Amino acid sequence: MATITEIQVEADIEEPTEKKPLWVVLGKLIRRQPLGAAGAAIVIVMLFLSIFAEFITAHDPELNSFENMLVAPGAPFYMGTDQFGRDVFTRIIYGARTALFVGFTAAFFGAFIGLVLGVASAYFGGRFDLLFQRVMDVFLAFPLIIMALAIVAIFGPGLENVIIAITIPFIPQCARVVRSNALAIREIPYVDAARALGFGHARIILRHMVPNVMGPFLIMLSTFVGHAILLEASLSYLGLGVQEPTPAWGLMLQGGAEEYAESAPWMAIWPGVAISLAVFGFNLFGDALRDVLDPRLRAR
Repeated sequence: MATITEIQVEADIEEPTEKKPLWVVLGKLIRRQPLGAAGAAIVIVMLFLSIFAEFITAHDPELNSFENMLVAPGAPFYMGTDQFGRDVFTRIIYGARTALFVGFTAAFFGAFIGLVLGVASAYFGGRFDLLFQRVMDVFLAFPLIIMALAIVAIFGPGLENVIIAITIPFIPQCARVVRSNALAIREIPYVDAARALGFGHARIILRHMVPNVMGPFLIMLSTFVGHAILLEASLSYLGLGVQEPTPAWGLMLQGGAEEYAESAPWMAIWPGVAISLAVFGFNLFGDALRDVLDPRLRAR
């Protein structure tokens, strides 16, 4: 009869399972989450276009050409030109760079600060948690666009101020979600064991609590990018965001698109399609990421 030691040795020398090729794993994920794969494809295409914009387009997005004003779509202007003779296709491609820069920057800083504050609030509890939640309630009482408009009105328009205006409203949203997950993690015995061993608060938070709330954090981060792109376009459309001549989708909608709605409808159609596709892609990707990272949804 085999002893426990022999069984343990046999288990230790058991051959590892064969790793599946990457394309097999990707194919399985695409079959399980076809909408998420479509969203990821849209995001990848946007990243590709924004990175290699100089090699994809042959026109200058900021160069006025009064000889080519309001040219209908066709070669060599595949999406037509605007009232200043600038190629709409080129400005759409470069606008993706602006949208992604604002989206990723604002979403990352908003989610990261919310992650730190939410975990700290759940860990320390007491009066700190009570005061923190009341401050978050004040921020959450205002819609995203209203708070962003108020912040831009204080700091003024511009790319950097737009990022700040979009980042601040994201902080309480992420902090509230992270806190609700961190409250359950705080009661797990290994956190008490870490305190008993004399570990400091910073080590317990960073090594034991933050890694366990990364699932909700990543979901919020991916969702925030789409919201940030929409907010940036809204602020730019109102004249409070990115300023001319920087190519931005919201600015393209604001810059004469209403005035030329009948004579040059492509000036409003293509930026609107770009904004819709970007937000749609990130929302699909965020929903799929939630299904993959949430154990309850994954089991279902």
